Amino acid sequence: MKTAAVDSSGMDVTNVTADAETFTCNAFLVEGDRTVLVDAGAYEGVVETIRDRTDTLDAVVLTHQHTDHVAQLDAVLDAFDAPLYAHAEHPRRETVLEAGDQVFIGDEPFDVVYTPGHADDHVSFVSETTLFSGDVVVHDDGAFDYGSFGRTDMAGQSRERLIESIQSILDVMGDDVGHMYAGHGDEFHGDVRDVVETALGRAEKREPKYPDE
Repeated sequence: MKTAAVDSSGMDVTNVTADAETFTCNAFLVEGDRTVLVDAGAYEGVVETIRDRTDTLDAVVLTHQHTDHVAQLDAVLDAFDAPLYAHAEHPRRETVLEAGDQVFIGDEPFDVVYTPGHADDHVSFVSETTLFSGDVVVHDDGAFDYGSFGRTDMAGQSRERLIESIQSILDVMGDDVGHMYAGHGDEFHGDVRDVVETALGRAEKREPKYPDE
């Protein structure tokens, strides 16, 4: 059974894909006034892991619809009869997420920030304390530690749009955001703004993130 990490903001967050042995995103269960799953992941045990902690979900919100983020989406929606919030069209979407909207995750209101570049439908979620950044910005990955950014070397991706998206996060995010939950890599607790600014600086160099980019 997963043990949730209660960060200093009081948010009760569990990475419900942490036990996956095959490729998946991080999917985060946030418990509180509104128990919400951020992304569904590709881990076949995700439904059972969520059920270890809760019998109900108030919503599933998607950062974007790449396969590693949505492979288990139907299974989760079926198991918990939860409404789906997403930016892009999806046959099971009940609520459209647009830039400037607010969505409650756990106990906090989060601003929806449209953050394309890695994916055309990508959104991130920013509150006074916390950033759910999806794949636009991550703390660490195989390329960089302490401030990396989503890949942009595949069809339909754009480094220029990604750079603009990282700046959009900084434009919305306050200086006191101390918790970052990204689609890959480790969660981070500390000066999130500094991590995001580091990622922006690396992305702006226009150097390939991967040798074949």
